[in-house]
Amino acid sequence: MRLDQRLHTVLHPLFAVILVAAAAGLSLAAPEPARADGLTEITGFGSSPGNLRMFRYAPADMAANVPVVVALHGCTQSATAYDDEPGWTALAERWKFLLVLPQQQSANNFNGCFNWFSTGDITRGQREALSVKQMVDRTTSDYPVDAGRIFVTGLSAGGAFAAVMLATYPEVFAGGAILSGLPYRCATTVSAAFGCMSPLLELHIGHFWGLDPGG
Repeated sequence: MRLDQRLHTVLHPLFAVILVAAAAGLSLAAPEPARADGLTEITGFGSSPGNLRMFRYAPADMAANVPVVVALHGCTQSATAYDDEPGWTALAERWKFLLVLPQQQSANNFNGCFNWFSTGDITRGQREALSVKQMVDRTTSDYPVDAGRIFVTGLSAGGAFAAVMLATYPEVFAGGAILSGLPYRCATTVSAAFGCMSPLLELHIGHFWGLDPGG
């Protein structure tokens, strides 16, 4: 099978959440207002070995089998800021999906970035990756979620960490949208992370997915 055919097979399930993320720009003209209570911080959602905070929004009048979108902020942002800028809660209210917004803490990363380059945080069952997975588990236990419609997206460092979640928990997420992010395991050290983000570095995405461009 040619590389472009294999990439289409991998990317096809992502279209639904990409459309949701893109709708952030399209819906600003006449968004449905979010409920006044806004985001709620959820504590005690698990052991949270990555020491992350969890924020969530549940729209009014949800039907059964509700979808879930996990949205990961970029560096220097907070869950609230990442909600306000694209209007995630308004989208959740309009399209009736549960919204989960993990938030990094400065104790973990001075710039508030998710640690997409740290082996201990990007490995299944460990630190930040496990913390985000526990947020999903808490949400599926609290609401009648459609397990086949759980998606993850993120911006910049959050986009890179969305790739982490897709790679480490493929059975959890139906798809994802990586916005200005990086491939999983593009870097596993801080110094390598700066190299990974260099505009002079040509990234061959198929290499990180184990695909041979010449196949």
